[in-house]
Amino acid sequence: MVSNPVHGLPFLPGTSFKDSTKTAFHRSQTLGYRNGYAIVRRPTVGIGGDRLQFNQLSQAVLDELASKAPVLTYGQPKQAPPADFIPAHVAFDKKVLKFNAYFQEDVPMSTEEQYRIRQVNIYYYLEDDSMSVIEPVVENSGIPQGKLIKRQRLAKNDRGDHYHWKDLNRGINITIYGKTFRVVDCDQFTQVFLESQGIELNPPEKMALDPYTELRKQPLRKYVTPSDFDQLKQFLTFDKQVLRFYAIWDDTDSMYGECRTYIIHYYLMDDTVEIREVHERNDGRDPFPLLMNRQRMPKVLVENAKNFPQCVLEISDQEVLEWYTAKDFIVGKSLTVLGRTFFIYDCDPFTRRYYKEKFGITDLPRIDVNKQEPPPVKQELPPYNGFGLVEDSAQNCFALIPKAPKKDVIKMLVNDNKVLRYLAALESPIPEDKDRRFVFSYFLATDMISIFEPPVRNSGIIGGKYLGRTKVVKPYSTVDNPIYYGPSDFFIGAVIEVFGHRFIILDTDEYVLKYMESNAAQYSPEALASVQKHVRKLEAPASESERYAGMQC
Repeated sequence: MVSNPVHGLPFLPGTSFKDSTKTAFHRSQTLGYRNGYAIVRRPTVGIGGDRLQFNQLSQAVLDELASKAPVLTYGQPKQAPPADFIPAHVAFDKKVLKFNAYFQEDVPMSTEEQYRIRQVNIYYYLEDDSMSVIEPVVENSGIPQGKLIKRQRLAKNDRGDHYHWKDLNRGINITIYGKTFRVVDCDQFTQVFLESQGIELNPPEKMALDPYTELRKQPLRKYVTPSDFDQLKQFLTFDKQVLRFYAIWDDTDSMYGECRTYIIHYYLMDDTVEIREVHERNDGRDPFPLLMNRQRMPKVLVENAKNFPQCVLEISDQEVLEWYTAKDFIVGKSLTVLGRTFFIYDCDPFTRRYYKEKFGITDLPRIDVNKQEPPPVKQELPPYNGFGLVEDSAQNCFALIPKAPKKDVIKMLVNDNKVLRYLAALESPIPEDKDRRFVFSYFLATDMISIFEPPVRNSGIIGGKYLGRTKVVKPYSTVDNPIYYGPSDFFIGAVIEVFGHRFIILDTDEYVLKYMESNAAQYSPEALASVQKHVRKLEAPASESERYAGMQC
């Protein structure tokens, strides 16, 4: 095998030279296995290990293979469903762009100002491309302010095109109904939204100020305040500034007195005081808002003014030596107003800040005036009088109109019409009572007991109902915590004491035996043993009679 011909020589015998470094002249393997399947591979190396150029994939083929979608075994893949359509009024609900702007208004009929700068906010509602222009209300401006242009779609030219959010930016002028607004800035949400849509925002500008408004803020002239107190300055300086104190009037020492809460307002503009009463819900008082109307409060009167008919005529400055001022209202001190002593226990944050700046008082803590309620009196039930059940008698102590005690409804439904019957004898030293028999009926639904005495002819004793339905208390149980007889207390040989009479259980009916068998966990071993012994005695005579009958046959 020869190597590649030398450049410039023809490919003829004798002009090609053998490469002595090559020792492997086998062909490349083109068959192989992948994941258990036979595949064919394109050879990339020829005989001798020379790289083949014609079997290499071109760049165009590689790009085609990269962009080619795979074809499934059963046909072309299904296209993904289109995204859900979300209308604009849902996607942009409650999303509003806010721009800060101003416009210039001419003032032709004034000698102090030629034009006026009015600041506005332009709102653009993304859900329906509507806009509104609102001017913030300035107090005492004398200009109708508020909503200048109500929410609507605004035209930007004569062709009827409307403003779009793409037309809005910082540092531009927009004309709306003949007025030119200069947009200077926007809020953070507007900036983020416009930048996300690819709009390059202009740098923000400084909001223009009204020259006449700025001129009024500057003092026109300086003058020395006269030594006498200037009431006009006090009115202008402290207008709408009120000190608020929280006070109580403790009248518990008098008959039917109580502790009532009040709010004291001190108006700094004219040193007047107002006392308001705090009403609580269902307090039983008429809803009068004011205890004392707003007025100045005298602190020290002249001696001759003590007999002055104050209930008829108003007190003038001649009858008063000193009036109450703000320094007389301190948290933690008492104040006597119109014969009532008010204790101030708290104030609002503005009052604390005022006392700190005016008088240098920083320690005005809130004082707890809530009185600790006495411990509740433990209710004790009166002693049981012996009539009726203890639960029924106790209901008279819980409410003015007693109600029947609550019953276990589920127990009454489950054990309805279930009665345990026992035969008992009266334990008595009287000979006539030894032959008397009684039927005990225990009602599982209500845990009550009734006693019936079957009538016996010529016995001299009238039979019938011996005891109506009632709960029977066990002997030696306390009145406060009575313990009643239950089903587990009735078994053959048991002694039942009913209101001082002792009864001995002699026999039971068949239903009692079945009940004891199904509810053996409720009974003691002694009770179960007594019933088993009684059943064996009843079965023994029956078996002997059967044996005797069989012998005669």
